[in-house]
Amino acid sequence: MRILHAIHDFLPRHRAGSEIYAFELCRELGKAHHVTVLCADYDPSRPHGHVTWRVHDGLPVVELANNWLCGSFEDTYRPPVVSDRIAHVLQAVQPDVIHVHNLLTLSFDLPLFAEQHGIPVVATLHDYSLVCPAGGQRLHRSEEHSCEVIDTERCVRCFRESPLQAQISFGRVTALTGASGSLHRAVSATLRRFPRLAAHAEQAVRWAPVMNLSVESIERRLSAARRLFDLIDLFVAPSRSMAAEFQRLGLDEAKIRVSDYGFTPLGPVSQNGNGTAPGPLRIGFVGTLVWHKGAHVLLEAVRPLASGSYEVRIFGDTGLFPDYAAGLQAQATGLPVRFMGGFDHAQRADVYKQMDVLVVPSIWLENSPLVIHEAFMAGVPVVGARIGGIAELVDDGRTGLLYTPTSSPELAAALRLLGEKREALAGLRAEVRSKPRVKSIEDDAREWEQAYAEVLGRRAAAPFAT
Repeated sequence: MRILHAIHDFLPRHRAGSEIYAFELCRELGKAHHVTVLCADYDPSRPHGHVTWRVHDGLPVVELANNWLCGSFEDTYRPPVVSDRIAHVLQAVQPDVIHVHNLLTLSFDLPLFAEQHGIPVVATLHDYSLVCPAGGQRLHRSEEHSCEVIDTERCVRCFRESPLQAQISFGRVTALTGASGSLHRAVSATLRRFPRLAAHAEQAVRWAPVMNLSVESIERRLSAARRLFDLIDLFVAPSRSMAAEFQRLGLDEAKIRVSDYGFTPLGPVSQNGNGTAPGPLRIGFVGTLVWHKGAHVLLEAVRPLASGSYEVRIFGDTGLFPDYAAGLQAQATGLPVRFMGGFDHAQRADVYKQMDVLVVPSIWLENSPLVIHEAFMAGVPVVGARIGGIAELVDDGRTGLLYTPTSSPELAAALRLLGEKREALAGLRAEVRSKPRVKSIEDDAREWEQAYAEVLGRRAAAPFAT
């Protein structure tokens, strides 16, 4: 088969969970099929809509420059230039099936183009970007509000304060000033090399004129998203929580199934004893250093713990969201906290060797966090927020501990228990080690091959249906 995977951004610049999973799945499928990745990137050093054909670790990648040059709010989810480029990519690749991971920064037009060409579309639901225009986490950052329902008035306020709005403003300023291509590329290259400077630059241009945004604009986007519910043949949610949320948002239960992610082996992992060895409790955090992942909640929780009773190692690139990372570093002043930086995917085993417990303090409706699966593969128990798919993965009191999201006192109590009662930690570790293995990427690829064959079969039979 010729399979086109569509995702909002991709490796090597972007290394969050959905990008890593998409890469591993594509690489496995590529052993038997022709697989191409379609993605976008915000890169003002290239013209808006510029198409780059490249190869990442043997995988063909088509990357579109989406610099958020938006004349209207509709352009944020159906950008004309990007849509035009996608239409040409479909003509060039001629896929038999399209697998959507995320349409944020691409276009809602992709499934429509597929429908026009008779190409079936399947989708993995990694987040809520179909219905949440400000990034897909259903969180209003400035008001620190988790959106249990889609409130269109709040969406208007939230989007105006989002990083996407800052990028739109930055693009608008460069367009209005008519900066030469060479000057624009030079400035953009500087901003990409120094991401904290880029963040301040985008904040500084928020005064720029922006498109009209209203409740009606948000409602039209929601209507367009529900149209995609009809156009896409099959949705797969890695967690029951994600499936239930999308059903509540209007997705037909018959079009969605639950199937967790597949994984590649970590490699040899030292079990580091049974967890009862003396010394400080080694607490780990692994993930993107961004507000909704909640690293600040972890730092709030460890501050009242006894000095010398713990140490925290935070694994994540401090350059992706530099202002948030700088706030974390300031918050950690005087605490036994080390910022370990990012790491290569092949180094995962070495990362989990360095912790007794992994903390997943997310404050958004998480899907099925890859880091929890990886920790379990390494024999490491998890302390996680009782939210979204986290509560499905962590068996409270057996493979880890759960606490109320954002409650740093509850998290502190859980960590204090594990630090003071090492037999409790040993019990959790023993339970984790006895768990069945997670689904392999090979098994996952086989499941997707069956799903592709299923939707292709439906399309082939459709003209003869009575």
